[in-house]
Amino acid sequence: MTHPIRLLGLLIIAFYSGSQAVNPFSQYWEEHIGLPHPPDWLAAKASPLSLHQMALFVKLMEENELVSHLCLFCKQANIACSTNALVKKTTNDETLPPIAHWNGEKVKYDDLPNATPLSVASQWGLQFFRESMVKEGGFILVPDLRDPMSFESFLPRPLASKIPFSFARIEELKKLFRVVDESKMAEYIQDTLEICDKSSIRGEQSTCVTSAEDLIDFVVRKFGYHVRVWSTESIDGSYENITIGAVKLIHGNLSEPPALCHSLPFLFQVYYCHVLQKIKLYVVDIHAQKKVNHAIMACHYDTSTWNPNHLAFKLLGFGPGLIEVCHWINKNAMVWTKTLA
Repeated sequence: MTHPIRLLGLLIIAFYSGSQAVNPFSQYWEEHIGLPHPPDWLAAKASPLSLHQMALFVKLMEENELVSHLCLFCKQANIACSTNALVKKTTNDETLPPIAHWNGEKVKYDDLPNATPLSVASQWGLQFFRESMVKEGGFILVPDLRDPMSFESFLPRPLASKIPFSFARIEELKKLFRVVDESKMAEYIQDTLEICDKSSIRGEQSTCVTSAEDLIDFVVRKFGYHVRVWSTESIDGSYENITIGAVKLIHGNLSEPPALCHSLPFLFQVYYCHVLQKIKLYVVDIHAQKKVNHAIMACHYDTSTWNPNHLAFKLLGFGPGLIEVCHWINKNAMVWTKTLA
């Protein structure tokens, strides 16, 4: 156990040393990814901890003393250790309704009968749609494109690897971060761990990444050094009945599946990444009230293994394998594709 006086000194040094070391994320990116630099929004999610701070918090975790310094850890690491902080930071956009709870959309649609008219089901934006519904000059009601966890940072891999990140250890995790049962954060943790622990459907490869390094390693394993990352430019158009501008195919090779990575609600930044067969990708110009947004649209051409009760089939009135299903990629979500050397 670290002596209390020495520990206090280390914590004081950690508090003031955050900007004294270069964050290693960009270096790791340059060494493994054939792109000059990560997108600005992704770079902003890198851990702000210096190497010294990281080493200190790893030591505290190994000695089971992190819980006694949780507030400092959460502040320095830029993670959400309380629901209050989560709500405050995710509802600061006064031009849009507050971000719905993670399961808000799911709950809203769960009781819909099959083949519910789109005019009824899409009043808050159409979550899933047919490719034919997105044509230049047409109109479509866009759902919320925001990332509900946009303010959070990844943890560095040496720290993230020590977090009990599994549903079987959920009580241990909640105790570590002082998460109260029945709280919104407890719900987020349970939902995310259930998603990350579930088995992949046939033809799908999936994983959850809890650090920027894990994300890069996943991409390199799937595609190698030469890749491209695509993301929706902004949240403009959310909850609006927008005019569709140019629709450009950016990935049409159904034999080279891309990887889709979605931000999940958790204490720190977590992405659920999966590789699915037979997907086409488009960049769509969304003519919103304020400006034109360049949004990424993914269309799945093999839905034969999807759950028959999937929301897409409730909205569109068909079953697995009978239609293609398209959806928007939210801001700060990403799609990775392989490029030629």
